[in-house]
Amino acid sequence: MNAIPGKRSSAGLMRGGLGLLSLSALAVGFWALLLPRSFYEDFPFPGRAWVSTSGPYNGHLIADVGAMYLALGVLLAAAAVSLGRDLVKVSLAVWLVFAVPHLVYHVSTLHHFPLLLDRVGNVVSLVFVVLLPLALLFLDGYGRTTGTHTAGGALGR
Repeated sequence: MNAIPGKRSSAGLMRGGLGLLSLSALAVGFWALLLPRSFYEDFPFPGRAWVSTSGPYNGHLIADVGAMYLALGVLLAAAAVSLGRDLVKVSLAVWLVFAVPHLVYHVSTLHHFPLLLDRVGNVVSLVFVVLLPLALLFLDGYGRTTGTHTAGGALGR
């Protein structure tokens, strides 16, 4: 069956967006889980120390955060590979359940960062990982007149 031209590009955008979210979550997760002290002192880059500005080191908490990011990364990767409509929607909703309160917390605690660059970087990166899944959820429903994805093989309702 030939795909409708717009469907193939939307499936590619969906897969790419999910892949980007997955890779970012997996990178954070592996770093925090395998090297918690380094993550605490150096996230997002050596010399920036965004995590350590929030309080004393807690290796258990950082390892748990790493494991949570890994779990989210695996879920998003599975959605990117399968493009199953229900899995895509659930994975994006689960990500947003985490990302929105994470953004709200950090926006309310920007005073921890002495440099404007760190404040702006923190907000921009956290807003991006909220807006991207919202855009992907919109893309998932955009222009759908039938119950199936014709490009990517995922079934709808």
